[in-house]
Amino acid sequence: MVTHFHTPTKTICTTFPVADVAMFKRRALTWADQFDTLCYLDNNYYQHAKYQDYETLIAIDTVRELTVECTGQDAFEQLKNYINDKKSWLFGFLTYDLKNDIEKLQSANFDGIDLPVLHFFEPRYLIEIQSDSVIIHTNENDSEDIFIQIQNTPIHTDLNNSPPISIQSRIHKNNYLKTVEKIRQHIIEGDVYEMNFCQEFYAENADIHPVSLFMRLNDLAKAPFASFYKKNNRYLLSASPERFLKKEGQQLISQPIKGTIGRGRSAEEDAQLQNLLRHSDKDKAENVMIVDLVRNDLTRSSKTGTIKVEELFGVYPFEQVHHIISTVTSTLRDDVHVVDAIRHAFPMGSMTGAPKVMSMQLIEHYEQTRRGLYSGAVGYFTPEGDFDFNVVIRSILYNAISKYISFQVGGAIVYDSVPEKEYEECLLKAKAMLEVLGNDERTNQK
Repeated sequence: MVTHFHTPTKTICTTFPVADVAMFKRRALTWADQFDTLCYLDNNYYQHAKYQDYETLIAIDTVRELTVECTGQDAFEQLKNYINDKKSWLFGFLTYDLKNDIEKLQSANFDGIDLPVLHFFEPRYLIEIQSDSVIIHTNENDSEDIFIQIQNTPIHTDLNNSPPISIQSRIHKNNYLKTVEKIRQHIIEGDVYEMNFCQEFYAENADIHPVSLFMRLNDLAKAPFASFYKKNNRYLLSASPERFLKKEGQQLISQPIKGTIGRGRSAEEDAQLQNLLRHSDKDKAENVMIVDLVRNDLTRSSKTGTIKVEELFGVYPFEQVHHIISTVTSTLRDDVHVVDAIRHAFPMGSMTGAPKVMSMQLIEHYEQTRRGLYSGAVGYFTPEGDFDFNVVIRSILYNAISKYISFQVGGAIVYDSVPEKEYEECLLKAKAMLEVLGNDERTNQK
């Protein structure tokens, strides 16, 4: 369904100096939470992030919006028409289930969050935060008033006194281990050579304050593609470290993550773990398979001969893990629409496997929860037609109506995967989310 609300296109941009940017971010997000629609994107000053343009962007309230409730409604064509209608900033998300509009696939598993499959909006207010200043974009002459309101907004501190949320696992550990073995058998038989297998952790009847919870998660993870998204009574709290796809001019950039190891307790142990990851044949095999898949996806949108692997097997530190990240770039063909560039690469290979279609068929068969926004993407389009989207991982989803909390974690299953180690990797990736919800690694098996 498309809803257009046209207002004057002239945007007023006002710059304000800010002494304490970190505090301003918190106040701005808290202030923005009064509106029904909100997208907050934070780089967290991550020093290793490549191709980063903005420290923080906060898109607030709607001038016009596009909502597609379910698959089978030509969501990508609707998005293309929506972008063509007016050149403006647009923020939004694409759920994993849009795979069904790209291939002959289905999504029939349980979904406790119930988001639309696609949502984009032109914001009424856009706040751009840099190292020592803030730019407020509005269609009205109210930027100074907004700045003052934000500066006077108190920060919620109630989360520190909240009781732990009782977390359940959708797949019992023993069933998870057995499923990994079944996936390995598919690999042995040649059906796939890598498959991303995920499991859900969840809580029912959970009362949380999403903004406060996100702030704590963001403080713990300090991820370069962190995002907070609010659409009415549905929330995304994401500490994503991964970029899906970016367009900068005519250049496309994809940075898939495959390969994970924990952080050490000392600088020496940390260096040893980095070295162990750097020389792990299994992790490098996972990474190179997805790099090849990304290269193949980009051929559908790129000029011949322009696809290159800018970096292979880069090991990068994050607050709680090290990751192997590769960077693939190409030049977009002049005849390819920006939405088609996204569609041709969606869903991201790091969250599916290879071959992609068979992997997604097996994902639907073996996983017990619909992914929805998990392993989808959140990001923005600029008025000039550039874009940048993350991969929605390390993320908590919340339905405030049903009080249902969900987060999913997983990893790439390959021939030499060890089921117990794959499960341990899931818990490692879930660590920050379990911690902010008041849990350790001992979840309730069901």
